[in-house]
Amino acid sequence: MRSAAAGVQVDSTEAPITLGADDLRDHRQAHPLAKVFPLLDDVLGQAARECGVVMAVADAEGQLLWVCGTPATLRRAETIGFVEGSNWDERFAGTNAPGTALTLDRAVSVVGSEHFRRSVRNWSCAATPIHDPQTQAILGVLDITGGEEIVVPQTMAMVRAAARMAEAELALSGIGRFAQPPASVRRGGLGCRLEVLGRDEALLTINDGRGRGRTIALSRRHSEILLLLAAAPQGLSGDELAGLIYEDDRTRSTLRAEVNRLRNLLGDDLLGSRPYRIVCDVSGDWSAVEAAAAAGAVADGLRAYRGPALPGSSAPGVVHLRERLIAAIRGAVVASGRADLMATWTRSSWGSDDYGMWRRQLVALPTASPLRPLVVAQLSRLDRELGVSPV
Repeated sequence: MRSAAAGVQVDSTEAPITLGADDLRDHRQAHPLAKVFPLLDDVLGQAARECGVVMAVADAEGQLLWVCGTPATLRRAETIGFVEGSNWDERFAGTNAPGTALTLDRAVSVVGSEHFRRSVRNWSCAATPIHDPQTQAILGVLDITGGEEIVVPQTMAMVRAAARMAEAELALSGIGRFAQPPASVRRGGLGCRLEVLGRDEALLTINDGRGRGRTIALSRRHSEILLLLAAAPQGLSGDELAGLIYEDDRTRSTLRAEVNRLRNLLGDDLLGSRPYRIVCDVSGDWSAVEAAAAAGAVADGLRAYRGPALPGSSAPGVVHLRERLIAAIRGAVVASGRADLMATWTRSSWGSDDYGMWRRQLVALPTASPLRPLVVAQLSRLDRELGVSPV
């Protein structure tokens, strides 16, 4: 259904090329996964060659950056456009393991006739995303593609193991430029990290600085309280915090009861009062995105942006923070003028109906770009849904 809605043709033979040779070289060289590709090639690529199948590594947009296999296997893969620089996002190539793994953010196997396009139905594939170890943003996807010989549980186990090895290597190399651990953790004290992007209920990881930590799934209300306190390091009075939490008038006793329950959960060494504040160094996924956007590292910020902050919350302070962050990262994408970043935005669940971004993407795309038909189709869809008359 997703493939059909995107306008993919069942009888189309090849996936579109979205990275020409020069762009591919530059993009591949600058990509974070370039640091771990030699490891992936050694661990999984060599096994793929020996088995007569293909190993591929794609970026978060579904563009194949590396495709490895024997010359004979690579020639077969060329017949379906499974080549470096091609785009296997579901919206361009239909259902396939790399594209579907990116869409669902989980490991996926697609066997033979499960592919949307007929030309790919003689192939099977297994893929899993590779994440930034600090922000958990998707960096790309690792894939094995071949025939019936790969349709065994061991294939997915190998792919997942290689991806986890890559993430461990990235963690050691300190890939996260804008998501460093809290200063207290680096110097051996208590620190915490709050994850709120794309989640209705936050995850809080508390680290004692000696390699011991715990992760807590917070309730929605506790998520709101901690996010607002993390965004106000100077602390907030009871009245200030109540005004940011509640849409209508509430007594301070209601907030006080919520904070007391939160303190019982976290302990006095993390949550202070008079004013309410977090008393250890705190980092967050939303602040990493803000920092990247402010520094002009738009691609880094977009990779780290996993969705709106606490999207189910209607707390006034959270709504303001969420809208401010959306404006910052969206504005940075628009200001960049880069069609590839705009495509990343519009392929997301939160940006798929962003009419203004689709129009900007159309303007930014070269006339001969294979993405133009997709953008035109999506604009036509939105015109119909919004009742807009085409200009």
